[in-house]
Amino acid sequence: MELLTDALYWIGAVTVAWVSVSTLGCLLNGIRVWIVGNGNLMRAAKLGKWAVVTGATDGIGKAYAEELARRGFAIVLISRTQEKLDEVSKAIESKYNVETKTISADFGSVDIYPKIESGLAGLEIGVLVNNVGVSYSYPEFFLNIPDIDSAFVDFFSRGLDAEYKSKGIIIQSVLPFYVTTKLSKIRRPTLDIPTPERYVKAQLSTVGLQTQSNGYFPHAIMGWVTTALLPAKLLNKYVMSMGLSQRARYLKKQKQG
Repeated sequence: MELLTDALYWIGAVTVAWVSVSTLGCLLNGIRVWIVGNGNLMRAAKLGKWAVVTGATDGIGKAYAEELARRGFAIVLISRTQEKLDEVSKAIESKYNVETKTISADFGSVDIYPKIESGLAGLEIGVLVNNVGVSYSYPEFFLNIPDIDSAFVDFFSRGLDAEYKSKGIIIQSVLPFYVTTKLSKIRRPTLDIPTPERYVKAQLSTVGLQTQSNGYFPHAIMGWVTTALLPAKLLNKYVMSMGLSQRARYLKKQKQG
């Protein structure tokens, strides 16, 4: 009986110690990422003169271009419409007094890459924000297809980071939840649905600290809840209901003209 009591005591002690150390580690890591941040890492003087941003004329992409320009980077803007590129380029040069360059490219095509390669030739590129995406104007069925694409990009990004970190190259997979953009069809910001500007400013502070990041503290909490606590069946049901609601609103608006 005494042997059993001793065994239970040590099992309990080890369990409490493990939980305490794990909790402390999570707390310290959270302070490091979300409060301390990466300091002045995201500056042109540290990384290189140019930042390249795809999907740079709207939403999160435009916010990245503006925030990186504010931090001293010259900006290469890549997007589909030259008129919008010129407009954003002029605004950034005027406001932040940095050099810009534009490349018009439709990522729905497959023959754009020689043009992009030529446009980037000879530039000292310190940052690439691969933000561009192709999607329907509203949530479409067969959500498993873009989900598979997103999973591949996430896994591929983390794999590249593991391979190239020793060469001084930082690669981060960014997994945001909803942000107030044209793509999300959400216009009113809240604590958990930030503006693109607020999201980008928070996300850039996590570069170099997390290989995979939700980029914004409330999104990190949501990510932890959905992956660690919420049953997959319930999560899928919630995502489906959100998608169906957005789809219905969009189609209704289209019918109304």
